[in-house]
Amino acid sequence: MKKRRWRRAVGALVLIASGTSACQLYRLERSLGPVNSDFLSKTRYIITREERKVFLEMPDSAKPEFIDEFWKRRDPDPDTEENEFKIEYFHRIDEADKTFLSEGRPGWLTDRGRILILFGFPIDRITERMGLETDGRCREIWNYGNFPVVFDDRTCTGDFKLVTYDLTELRELNLLYMQELNRAQAEAQLTYRMDKKIFDFRARIDVKTRGSDRLEATIVVEIIHDRIWYKSEGPAFFTTLDVAAELLDERKTMVWNSQKRFDLRFDESEILSKAGTAYVMEIPVFVQGKEALGRLSPGHNTLLITVMNATGAERLTKSLVFR
Repeated sequence: MKKRRWRRAVGALVLIASGTSACQLYRLERSLGPVNSDFLSKTRYIITREERKVFLEMPDSAKPEFIDEFWKRRDPDPDTEENEFKIEYFHRIDEADKTFLSEGRPGWLTDRGRILILFGFPIDRITERMGLETDGRCREIWNYGNFPVVFDDRTCTGDFKLVTYDLTELRELNLLYMQELNRAQAEAQLTYRMDKKIFDFRARIDVKTRGSDRLEATIVVEIIHDRIWYKSEGPAFFTTLDVAAELLDERKTMVWNSQKRFDLRFDESEILSKAGTAYVMEIPVFVQGKEALGRLSPGHNTLLITVMNATGAERLTKSLVFR
């Protein structure tokens, strides 16, 4: 019996259309506590858009586990106790802070700091001061082999801006001649292999009836088929998705909960036809009684949705505001 996540025959990756608006993600980021905010800020150069979205949408209780898995996915040698990538990444942040002090912000947030963190120190670093040969500007040229990265300081006040925006060639050269750890860091910024892609789903709640003593709604959960792990046996592909939902009041006390199991089974032709489409699950919500409904304050309730893919043992919880 095999276990695999189905993909297109050509190996193309299917992108998930985000069900969360940019404004909502911005509000979620503004509400982060110091620890989670620092993590998101410090990893801005390597975290993918999809990882950032999942991190912001999940409840705070699940974020420590996400952070742990985030670094594990980038560990170049999982068999050792130390995560060489993580150690080197924060070492380069420290080096950027020490090296670039003149731009009025932490060194790792500068353009030069970003390049240092992503690609390490250059083989050669040339500094040009104001003069005719530099059009009255100050300039730094960093050489990584035969590829230059240019920073301009138009006023010679120490505020250097990156001139070379297309780093594709540098990324390729980085894979050819820089240290093994540098190669791991460059690869970490590329799209994950299918077996490395982060588990994700979209969810919403559609309210049908809401009164003083009765609430009826439907939770709709969608998962792109390409993100689901299946077991295969002969021509059949099958797995189970378990969905748990909890409705909490303002004091985080449970008002309603439900669990539902969805068994998926397809043959190979069906799987191929479903590539890029979503598997939709619906969970009915029914809350009755004035006492229970009285605990639900508009805009202050939380809906926790957990989805587990039994085959890959992947699990993800998201937090939605129930208005």
